[in-house]
Parts: sequence; structure tokens; C-alpha cells
Amino acid sequence: MDILHAAGAAFLIMIDPARLAILFGGVCMGLSLGILPGIGGVAGIALLLPFTYSMDPATAMALLLGLASTSTTADPISAIVLGAPGHAASAATALDGFPMTKRGEGGRALGAAYMSALMGGLFGATLMGITLPIMRPLILFIGSPELLGLAVFGISMVSVLSGNTPLRGLTAACFGMMLAMIGSDPQTGTLRWTMDSLYLWEGLPLVPLTLGVFALPELCDLLVARQAVVKSDQLMDTREGLLAGVRDCFTHWWLVLRCAWMGSALGAIPGISASVIDWISYGHALKTEHGAAQTFGRGDVRGVIAAESATNSREGGALVPTVVFGVPSSAGMAILLGAFLMHGLVPGPDMLTKNLDITYSMVWSIAIANILGSGLCFMFSGQFAKLATLRYTLILPVVLCFCYIGAFEGKRQWGDLYSLLFFGMLGWAMKHFKWPRPPLVLGFILGGVLERYMFISIQRYGVTWMGRPLVVIMFAMSLLSLLRPFLLDVKAHGGWKGMLSDFHPPHINKMQIFPVFLLGLFAAMMSEAVTWNFYAKIIPMIVGTGAILFCSLSLLNDLFKSQIQKAKAMESAALGVGPEKIHMDIGSNISHMPPLTVLARGAVFFGWMIFFLCSMALIGLIPTVPIFIILFMRMEAKERWTITLPMATIMFFFCWFLFDWLLSIPWPGSYLGMGWDFDLGSSHYHWDGWQWWKDNVPSA
Repeated sequence: MDILHAAGAAFLIMIDPARLAILFGGVCMGLSLGILPGIGGVAGIALLLPFTYSMDPATAMALLLGLASTSTTADPISAIVLGAPGHAASAATALDGFPMTKRGEGGRALGAAYMSALMGGLFGATLMGITLPIMRPLILFIGSPELLGLAVFGISMVSVLSGNTPLRGLTAACFGMMLAMIGSDPQTGTLRWTMDSLYLWEGLPLVPLTLGVFALPELCDLLVARQAVVKSDQLMDTREGLLAGVRDCFTHWWLVLRCAWMGSALGAIPGISASVIDWISYGHALKTEHGAAQTFGRGDVRGVIAAESATNSREGGALVPTVVFGVPSSAGMAILLGAFLMHGLVPGPDMLTKNLDITYSMVWSIAIANILGSGLCFMFSGQFAKLATLRYTLILPVVLCFCYIGAFEGKRQWGDLYSLLFFGMLGWAMKHFKWPRPPLVLGFILGGVLERYMFISIQRYGVTWMGRPLVVIMFAMSLLSLLRPFLLDVKAHGGWKGMLSDFHPPHINKMQIFPVFLLGLFAAMMSEAVTWNFYAKIIPMIVGTGAILFCSLSLLNDLFKSQIQKAKAMESAALGVGPEKIHMDIGSNISHMPPLTVLARGAVFFGWMIFFLCSMALIGLIPTVPIFIILFMRMEAKERWTITLPMATIMFFFCWFLFDWLLSIPWPGSYLGMGWDFDLGSSHYHWDGWQWWKDNVPSA
């Protein structure tokens, strides 16, 4: 009865018009930041925190949670419409959302994304409200061994996310884990694979890697194809598409609830980010939904529903450890914890007794924010879906500018921009050489978590941690998940004997260039790792050995495997006979073009990116934005000045106002912005990159 009374009192607090208006303001800012690639809700929460000083606790939490709850609601827009996820949390959505857009069903994909996000967010808030009083003992039971088991289970998802190339998927996952280990080793302080660069001492940030691996390859293919994502006559009626997406969510309501429950449960575990949750949920849907193996990755609305319902339900679960223990499960929750303390709210028993009405006002804030956020997205979805019909010269320069600004949010150093360029080229190569990209990102996200919790578990529990019940269950599920694709492959060949006899003399083709490159890279990384301290190199050596083993097996399989059997396997998979396999990545729409043409136009795309970097180094990022837009639009398609100049002007002032003036982002230094001094007569002049300063110098 106390809980019901507190929930009712909290509802009366939240329906105050002034408080609802402030919550609505937070929702609008969350949606705006969610659309922009790489920015995310953390920057917005940090920006709003000082404005909550004069607010009462319930109003302050409404403003901050309104932003935090809806920053992921707008994530799918660029992922679905352009195939370029702006954040790691929406990367899985692009696998099915973008193929739906390419066949004219962008409105349906957006409708499914918004409705599943709404249902998932409401479910997460409800689950938080119900389980808050009983979650304390459950969360206390989870220690570093259980977190390690969850990380291993997450890594085992690569077998699902690798599609019909499990060896390539395992290789990519191992490579991602090796990338996660770059930097100073937390155990010994050994610098690992830093190449004497100060930027790499603290490791690679996630944002430029995600934007590079997933966003840039799709933008590059857009330039290579030199056409819109979808022709206007192929676009389904947006309103009908939105309604179809809503109906899909209610048709697959059980999938929504399952994935929302997973998102809430995983969100309550510190260290498990939204970037992991959507992949685990997507993998769960792929394994459990009927016929998913033939349709996921090719434009199945269930893939969109699974990813979005889990991602948006996370906020409700993430609040539980923050409120009950004062242990934030993410960077956004850490800032929110600061807001708690600033308003005199002490996480712990008081939040479940004396301040129970404030706690439940947070639950209502999340629920109402999800309703408002999804409603606003539905209102403007017609315009979002039409973006896919615009010429590539109108889309590319604007999105690329946001990609650079978003990537710079990683560490706010020049290295972020170099990382974006490197991983963009790597992601484009992986896409066209048919190497799955999701395992690389999943391995990168979980690699550091796995190593950290393994050392903590060994130092604290010795070897006894391996016998803990939840750890045993997680390891068993992980092993089964990893072995399943290989066992299915053996079964398809009629046993081990048929599989081992299915070889022929070696044949060389262009697709073998990429694994040879990877083997050379792995060999170079391993030769450096041999010289490290034992505790610093033990995990990298194990992972690196696995990477070389899996990559070598994949290369040998491609060299010696019978082409006749390959063709039969592909035909069987297409007919639904034998093991169900798919290519777990966004399909290419330029495969029909001559390879030399693709390569030449790809070089033009990355040439534009290098030009952007050079211009930034010379005059700075903000002045580069309008120059880049004008040159790109005029040189690529001779767009009219009446379109080019307004676009360049609007982008310049928008970027200056939001990122330079409002967020005060410290841009990297430029050659002309470093500061120049000289004397002319009796006056001293100084150029600071933006304007001239004149000081009078006394005459001698």
C-alpha cells in the first residue's frame, strides 16, 4: 500500500503543468541530440545540470530524465533512412532498417522503431517501479565473476552475428578485443600497441570506431552509386507505412516484451552499455524467431523491433543501481548521480523509504518522456522518410560534417579524426570483402570488460569463482552458442568425414587480399606483445593467437574448399534446406558496378575526407564546414548556388551556435588559429583564428 500511495503521489507531482513543460523541453533536447551522429545524451545531461540548481528535486529529475530517456528514441532515424547509425546503440537497427528503406519501406521501419521504443520504454519504467523494492538483494548477488560470465556470453553472440561466415566473425571479434586492449594496461601500466602516441594511452574511444565502421561505408557507397537511397516513386505512403510499423509491433508483442525485459535487466548491470544490449537482443531474436535466419539482415521488421525495444527499455533498469546503491551503470547515470547529491538526495535506503515519492516521480518521468518522444517522432516521420529520396549531393556533405563533429566527441583530440578515417576505410573494406562488421564492434565493446573482470575475479576468488552457479550457466550457454554453427556445418556435410574430404587444389582470388592483410597485422601486433610484462600480455596473446588461428582457417577454407560444394550450400540455404545461414551485414547495392569504378569513386570519397582534415588543420573545423559543403556540392554535381549557399550558411551558423557557443566544445588547434603576432609601426597586431586584435605599442 505504501508503494501504491507513493506512486499515486508521484503521479500528482508529475502532472503539474509547469513540470510537464520542463519535461517536454528535456524531451525535445534529447531528440535533437539523438539525431546528431556521435553527440548523444551525455553531453546534453552535462549541459543541463547547472540549470537544475534552482529547481526542486522532482522537476530537476524530470528535465534530466526527459533528455536521457529520449536521446536513443531518435537514434534510428539516420540508421534507418541512410544506413549510417549515429551512435553505437542504433547500429543493430541499421541491419534491417536500411534494407527496408531501400525497398521503399522506410516509413514502416520508422513506425516500428518508434512504437517498439515506446513499448520498451514503458515496460522498462513499469518493471523499475515494480522491482525497486526487491532488486537490492539481486544486485548485491552479482559480482565480478557474474559480470565476467555476462561478458563472455555477450562475446559468444558473435557466432549469431557472423551469419554464414563463423570463422570470419570470430576473427573480427578477436580483432575488436585486441583493439579494446590498446592503451595502458590497468594491471601493470604497460603501454600496449600505442605506437608512441599519447592519444592511445587511454585506449581507443567507441564513437569514432562506430561511426567509421558503420556510418562511413554506407555514405561512401552512396557517393559511389551517385543516386538517392530510394527513388521517390518507390517510396511507400509514409502514413500507411507508419501504421504498418505500429501494427507490426502489436503483432510481435511477445518479441517486444522479451527484448524489453532483456534491456531492462542488462541495463541494471554496471558496465553493460546500450551498445551491447541491442546486439544481444538482436542475436536473441535471430535465434528464437521463426524463419529469422532467412530474413534477418535483408529487411525484416522484427530485427528493428528487437533492437529498439531493448535499447529504449534500458533507462528504467539503469536507474535501479543508481537509486538503490549509488552505483551508476553508465556515464549518463553518473551525471544523474551528481544531480541527486546536488539536490540532497542520498542513494540507498532513504530513496526507498523517506523519498519514495521522488523515486517514483522518476519512473513517471521516464514513462511520460517515452510517450512524448515517440509522439513527436511520429509527427515528423514523414519528413524523415523523404530524406532517403534526396540527391546524394544534398545529404552527404551535411552528414559528413556531423560525423566529424560527432567523432571528435570521443576524446576531443586530433586522434579521434584519424581514427574515424582509418575505421571508415576498414569498415568499407570489410563490407565489400564480405566480412561481418557487428562482431568487430561487439568484441571492442566487451574486450576491455572481459579482461578487467577476469583479473578482478582471479585476484579476489582464485579459481573458485568458476564454480558459482550463474557463471557456470553463462559459460555453458556461451559454449553452446559458439559451437552451434560448426556443428550445423558438420551435419550439413554428412559428418566430419564428409567435411574433411570436401577440398580441392588451391585457387586464388581477390577476396583473399583482406585475410592476408589481417594476418600481417595480427603478426605485427603479436610480435610486439611478446616483449611485454607477463600479466600485461597474457590476455592479448591468447586473443591474438585465436585471431591468427581463425583467420588462417578462414583463408585455408577459401583456398581449398570445393566451389561446387559452396554453390550447393548457397542454393540449399536459399531454399531453406540444411543449416539456415545469412550474411549478417547491410547488403551492397553497388555490387553490379565494375570493381575499378567502385575503387576509383571510393578513393574520391576518402579524398574528400582527407581534404576536410587538411582544411581543419589549416583554418579550423567550424570555418571548414561551409567551405566543404560548397566545394562538394559544386564539384560533385554542380548544384545551383541558390541551394548551395543557403545550405552552407545554415550549417555554419547551426554548428557555431550549438557546438561552439552553447556546448563550448574545445576544437583542435589549427595552423591559422594558433595565434600570430607582428608589429607595424606603433601598433601590435594579433590574429587568434577568428579576428584581429590591435594593441598600441609605445614608441621607442
